[in-house]
Amino acid sequence: MKKLVVGLFLTTAMQWGMAQNLPDFSDLAEKQGAAVVNVSTTQVVRTNAGLPFDPDDPAYEFFKRFFPRQPGMPGFPGQGGREYQNRSLGSGFIISHDGYVLTNAHVIDSADEVVVKLNDKREFKARVIGADRMTDVALLKIEASGLPTVKIGDPNKLRVGEWVLAIGSPFGLEQTVTAGIVSAKGRSLPDENYVPFIQTDVAINPGNSGGPLFNMKGEVVGINSQIYSRSGGYMGLSFSIPIDLAFDIQQQLKQHGKVSRGRMGVSIQDMSKELAESFGMAKPAGALISTVEKGGPAEKAGIQPGDVIQRFDGKPIAQASDLPRIVGLTKPGSRVPVQVWRAGALKELNLVVGEMQIDEKVAANAAKRQKQSNAAANRLGLVLRELSPEQRRALGINGGLLVEDVRNAGVRTELRPGDLIRSIVVKGVQTELVTVDQFNTLLGKFERGDTITLWVRRGESQLFITIRGVSNKQAEGAEAG
Repeated sequence: MKKLVVGLFLTTAMQWGMAQNLPDFSDLAEKQGAAVVNVSTTQVVRTNAGLPFDPDDPAYEFFKRFFPRQPGMPGFPGQGGREYQNRSLGSGFIISHDGYVLTNAHVIDSADEVVVKLNDKREFKARVIGADRMTDVALLKIEASGLPTVKIGDPNKLRVGEWVLAIGSPFGLEQTVTAGIVSAKGRSLPDENYVPFIQTDVAINPGNSGGPLFNMKGEVVGINSQIYSRSGGYMGLSFSIPIDLAFDIQQQLKQHGKVSRGRMGVSIQDMSKELAESFGMAKPAGALISTVEKGGPAEKAGIQPGDVIQRFDGKPIAQASDLPRIVGLTKPGSRVPVQVWRAGALKELNLVVGEMQIDEKVAANAAKRQKQSNAAANRLGLVLRELSPEQRRALGINGGLLVEDVRNAGVRTELRPGDLIRSIVVKGVQTELVTVDQFNTLLGKFERGDTITLWVRRGESQLFITIRGVSNKQAEGAEAG
């Protein structure tokens, strides 16, 4: 009995000690909550149906069929249309005493009216200074003074595992506080090349968008922007925009009402282990250039397909997704150094950064093109045909071999019929292909286990495809078709 009592005492003491070590967010929430606001928007939607649904809404057909309109009702043929209001809620936070508010671009997208509600229940109609969809940052202005503001922190000092806290209005429930830890930093998401997201397990739900993410010092380190969910609710994966990036965007919005982004005029791929080996690199790092736009900034700087960008303006490029973000944040017209890996050695080039047009979005779609171009997976066994002089002139190239068929020859490849093989890269040396005999001769020289890379044109895009473990025997099989 004595041992049991002692054991219970020790267990209780340990639990009490663990509880004592848990963070207390109450002071932080009380002090910082005053600067967190509720953002509500109203959008007037006009339809010709006489029903409170957009014709594109799946519910529209149901209501039209089972609740037919009568003559004289709004929306009946000849009676005109109808308007209804679409309302949505989000969060934001005050960054200046005179009423500048940060939130997400998607919170105020297409809104006809934006209202900011303060912690003290005052409401103000807000003016949209500007919004940037690529980073999902928007800047609002309300006519007020002496407002409480948040403190801005440094997201670069965040550590994985560190406690963080969010304040917002999930489902319209104002001043809701949720907490968790930093799960990862610099997270890239599909089709989101301009933001190195902070991933957390903080409970974020619809309505939290645009609200602040605080560190334990009470400093804002991010803007809560996205969640990963299969149900529409919280699943433990939340993503925030680093506040330093958001502040750079808001300064441009405040000064110009829009964001100017740099561009290179290239398409890129991530470096795989096989690609790194074929280019003679010690490890897979950097952004592989697969296409260079004619007359673009990259071509003028001397950048070529097959170059692997290692550093841009002194900043390391660890993976392909780093490049669009760093280039995009570089001021157009700037002259910057670019370090590339070419033919087994590092080379320094100078590039004058161009300006991305709003309707261009070349870099924003790079990841999507990459995924589409890497979809196929077949075995080597190529039936090739040389292009005619007329075809070469039409395409503006000097060579190239058309893949007519891909057959099983014992080697895995991603080539597919219709691909145009432009050149071959072996041990860092790139050779342009002109004839089938030339290609087959090169295949015959490979030693067992060699890795080669082919530069391929596929439709409007160009990419590099690696073939690993080619031997003389396999090459003969490929040659025979």
